[in-house]
Amino acid sequence: MSQAEYIQDAQLAAQSGVFHGFITRNGGVSTGIYATLNAGRGSNDTPEAVSENRRRIAEAVNTSPQQLLSLYQVHSDRVIDVTTPFADDEKPQADGMVTTTRGLALGILTADCAPVLFADAQAQVIGACHAGWKGAVANIMEHTLQAMEKHGAERKHIIAAIGPCIAQASYEVDAAFRERFLAQSAKNSRFFIRSAKREGHYHFDLPAYVLTQLQISGIENANVLAKDTCFAENAFFSNRRRNLRNEADYGRQISVIMLEP
Repeated sequence: MSQAEYIQDAQLAAQSGVFHGFITRNGGVSTGIYATLNAGRGSNDTPEAVSENRRRIAEAVNTSPQQLLSLYQVHSDRVIDVTTPFADDEKPQADGMVTTTRGLALGILTADCAPVLFADAQAQVIGACHAGWKGAVANIMEHTLQAMEKHGAERKHIIAAIGPCIAQASYEVDAAFRERFLAQSAKNSRFFIRSAKREGHYHFDLPAYVLTQLQISGIENANVLAKDTCFAENAFFSNRRRNLRNEADYGRQISVIMLEP
């Protein structure tokens, strides 16, 4: 039986009592466009395949499927506190969560958006958020940090890792998209370069934008895992790649952080 594969951020992996993994698309049972480790129940993959995939992911991160949690993500700035598991059909609508409960694996589903994992090992507080461009502009990262602080976390002790997401070379956007960011700050022009192929289009650097927002929020220890989900087809699902190919649907990978039991 194949095992779920994951990659880690070295700085976050060094934190005592904290486990994390950015799970790849490999090691599951799904087929076709969902091959193989699709973790997204919101896809049109068979529920049985997704359940088995999530079981394998839970096994790989040393927890149970019931404690592998994911949200009903809506590209918001809403962050919830998690103290006990919730059922899949009772998932809260939010894009960030924090916990101090050991053994609860906070999972963020993505297919180009940026998963951001946080840990304060001294306070034993963890957090996770889903930062697509809408959530990033709304600063879901800052809201996650504030929620962690309510449990005693301190920004000077928080480690943050931005996981695999769409890279600038793959993320072409139109001028209206760019204007949203310039309206926030003229300095945001640094995250855009002109497209060499299409007039009036640009390439947006989502991970650099998220990293900068974390730095503005006072997080000195933040890192980007430079993995382009759109380009690295063998490792990651990608909604942008799906759109370019006019495919009917796409799978989702999951990024997980947990306080070790």
